[in-house]
Amino acid sequence: MKYQMIAPALEAPMPWQDKPEGLKNNPIWRYNDNPIVKRNPVDGVARIFNSAVMPYGKEFIGVFRGEQTDGIPMIYLGRSKDAIHWDIDSEKIPFVDDEGKPFLPKYAYDPRLVKVEDTYYIIWCQDFYGASIGMAKTTDFKTFTRLENPFIPYNRNAVLFPRKINGNFVMLSRPSDSGHTPFGDIFLSESPDMTYWGRHRHVMGKGSEWWESLKIGGGAAPIETSEGWLLFYHGVSGTCNGYVYSIGGAILDIDNPSIVKYRCSTWLLTPEDWYEERGFVPNVCFPCATIHDPATGKIAVYYGAADTYVGLAFTELDTIIDYIKDHSVLTEADTEIGKR
Repeated sequence: MKYQMIAPALEAPMPWQDKPEGLKNNPIWRYNDNPIVKRNPVDGVARIFNSAVMPYGKEFIGVFRGEQTDGIPMIYLGRSKDAIHWDIDSEKIPFVDDEGKPFLPKYAYDPRLVKVEDTYYIIWCQDFYGASIGMAKTTDFKTFTRLENPFIPYNRNAVLFPRKINGNFVMLSRPSDSGHTPFGDIFLSESPDMTYWGRHRHVMGKGSEWWESLKIGGGAAPIETSEGWLLFYHGVSGTCNGYVYSIGGAILDIDNPSIVKYRCSTWLLTPEDWYEERGFVPNVCFPCATIHDPATGKIAVYYGAADTYVGLAFTELDTIIDYIKDHSVLTEADTEIGKR
């Protein structure tokens, strides 16, 4: 490989499908049997989408946004042997407080799942007297202890880095307002203990290209590479018929990730197939996780489709980094440290 991926060795079988012949204009290709999670996946849940998965020993585990039949989103746990076919629990995750007492959020959606050192962290959006970030930790996927809210309202799309940087936990987020925010940039915050957060830095603003001209937000947990942190994020455009969510890519500085080294001016994946264009909220590709293999450079990208399904796409490390670098366009706000 031309580039190196710095990540734990993958013990489980890498989900994969080779690039189809004749594919043009795109470094990422869809799984032929998408969507991998369809409607009415478990009793009481109408739709699962915008969900995060990761390796867990020789198998896989995930946290899934389950839109209940009463319209309230909650987070459900799922397991898989191949990261494609999922067994999802019929009961939502039983979060507890630090005394072990039940402590469920009023609602919870768009979870991410990231392992830092020996602990797994779930990060989601919830009600904290307004839309804000909820967090919990687990070491065994049996007990899920909620942590302090990192920020006051309003905020969404929080994503942890998979290791500490300069001794601190680091998290991306997207400050917002109380509604379906028509704006938004990605910011970075640090914490010594997952309780107190500060050293906030601006990372990226919306782009001038049509597909991210309205707002952007974090997606999958960044992947550490020899070129920097590989970030799959979402960009949103406004049209006469509503928003369109596409997947974009950037590479952040390895030691100061508020600095953007490369930022792809074109989308990596935009709604084109039926399950992305048609659903509860049409025209959405929303990345939340990757499974990646440092030995081969293979990357599987998991994304929500049309707020109705879970989709799967593939790329390779050399391919995606070269594509981002070849199509990179940066602004002054991208390359500065993000402090004013």
